[in-house]
Amino acid sequence: MGIDRRRRASLALTLNFLALFLAVSALTTSYWCEGMRKVVKPFCTGPVTSKQAFCIMFNSSNINDSRVVQYIWETGEDKYLMRKFHTGIWFSCEQNINMTGEKCRSFIYVAPANERGVLWLCIVAECLYILLLATGGILMSLEVCHIGNVIDGLKLNAFAAIFTVLSGLLGMVAHMMFTTAFQLTVSLGPENWKPQTWDYSWSYILAWSSFTACMASSVTTINRYTKTILEFKHKRRNIEKNLKIKQKLLELDSPEQVWDMYISSVPSTAEELLDLSTNGRKLSNASIFLDLNNLPDPQGEEYC
Repeated sequence: MGIDRRRRASLALTLNFLALFLAVSALTTSYWCEGMRKVVKPFCTGPVTSKQAFCIMFNSSNINDSRVVQYIWETGEDKYLMRKFHTGIWFSCEQNINMTGEKCRSFIYVAPANERGVLWLCIVAECLYILLLATGGILMSLEVCHIGNVIDGLKLNAFAAIFTVLSGLLGMVAHMMFTTAFQLTVSLGPENWKPQTWDYSWSYILAWSSFTACMASSVTTINRYTKTILEFKHKRRNIEKNLKIKQKLLELDSPEQVWDMYISSVPSTAEELLDLSTNGRKLSNASIFLDLNNLPDPQGEEYC
């Protein structure tokens, strides 16, 4: 049983550290959502003799001369450019016009003013999620390394389970708040940011994977705590039964040899008692006492 409990503790600790690593990775990256933005191409600057992919070409290099009629060659969708973007809790980054490099800005100021409070709550919840997750991992580490009283180990187990469950709930709330804030920003955000198409990315998957590992760790910890408590209760009941049997034997005031015969006939461990009950053989104290009273004296002498 001790080896089994230690294996469960190691499994819960491994899941906790995995959840912590995934949560930190998701929080520090800006790939929760990514997609494409449709923007108008700027006019080309300088002498241009051929059609450009990132700017609009016109027939004259003097764009400020009002006497010259300007003609552009791009029509329809050719006038637009699809630029990639990706967004996280902290930043929203977008490709430059020439498709080299990125330009980033704070996502908090991109969100609508009435949704910034939700985004700040999301950030606080994510930080508390990581803090409680780390606290639960420290308590689990102390329990795995703990050598001593089993009750102290159970106390560490209980507190680790509480911190891990609370962190999982906070993580779930934080992820849902970010999802709501981003969707509202897509609908009500500034026109120079609204995406044409978007989808959730790998940082978002890391965040929910962290939540899954956190809840698996908490369930393993609670299961281990409950199983240990049930084992203690089972052992306590067996000890109480053995004490009652001894008390009844003392009240009978039987001879010493009958006492020895009775002790030798009773199963030595609680596991043997359980085996007898599972095989359909019920122990009856009254029947045992009756058999002992009917024993003839010569048998007792032969036994001695």
